[in-house]
Amino acid sequence: MKQKVAVLGTGSWGLALGQTLIENGHDVVMWGRDEAQVAEIQEHHTNKAYLPNIVFPERLTATTNMADAVQDADAILFVVPTKAIRQVARQLVDVLTTVPVIIHASKGFEQETHFRISEILAQEIPSNKRKDIVVLSGPSHAEEVAVHDLTTITAASKNEAYAIYVQKLFSNGYFRVYTNDDVIGVETGAALKNIIALGAGAIHGLGLGDNAKAAIMTRGLAEITRLGVAMGADPLTFIGLSGFGDLIVTCTSIHSRNWRTGDMLGKGKSLDEILSSMGMIVEGVSTTKSAYELAQELEVEMPITEAIYQVLYENKDVHYVIEEMMKRDNKSEKEF
Repeated sequence: MKQKVAVLGTGSWGLALGQTLIENGHDVVMWGRDEAQVAEIQEHHTNKAYLPNIVFPERLTATTNMADAVQDADAILFVVPTKAIRQVARQLVDVLTTVPVIIHASKGFEQETHFRISEILAQEIPSNKRKDIVVLSGPSHAEEVAVHDLTTITAASKNEAYAIYVQKLFSNGYFRVYTNDDVIGVETGAALKNIIALGAGAIHGLGLGDNAKAAIMTRGLAEITRLGVAMGADPLTFIGLSGFGDLIVTCTSIHSRNWRTGDMLGKGKSLDEILSSMGMIVEGVSTTKSAYELAQELEVEMPITEAIYQVLYENKDVHYVIEEMMKRDNKSEKEF
């Protein structure tokens, strides 16, 4: 059944998902704040800043007027940076004309509050103005989805019917969606893997080998799981697509902004220099601070996250924090 979907956010991931929806026969209108970016999508069906080699379908339209974008929408997809979620949600409430399914495909925690994105959306969009909130997450680079590389991700909701709705909305021959009822686990894995990707990139930048890369991903998954379980997640979620799957793709690919940031840190560049040259949000930087604070609050041991926090926020040397981690007290791998 054809649906009208409003996509809030005109970055690479929003564009790739919008294209997928168009190809599945749905009507899509994208909303963005950047007038030049919106005009480029409207006039040329491109976004050369983010996906330079892709021409999007003519049916994929964009506007800077949110009321126009969400008019008569059956579903509204948030694909904006975490720090913009609350403000965009407040703006949305003022222009809603339907009671849509709210979907989000962003990854991170809100600074200061440490709220997950679905918690922010639930706070800002009254329950009588939405059917449900569904999380869409998993190992998925926009650059690959846009050219139809095979991709599998997860739609998570406590309400199975709406998880299935989103599954049907997006699934096709190159884009497969599974369902999950563990919203906490899916959102936590999605956010925390960006921290480990910073570390994996730094290891590469330092010139360390595959042993070190395997170590940081494996032990990184252990501490992601520890914090997720402390927050109420199902530990099995972290060996699934939104956990281990997303961790692998983000820790091993040049498409990952977090990996590239870590790589440059390992090569000796300053964080300010890296972020000014990146051109896009690096969610792992702010997520590291949130996770570090959450770990202290919940008394969860997260040595990799702590080490990356020290590099990012205390200006400690990468070599030094790695050495300190390796000299920690010996323990059993099964300690949880």
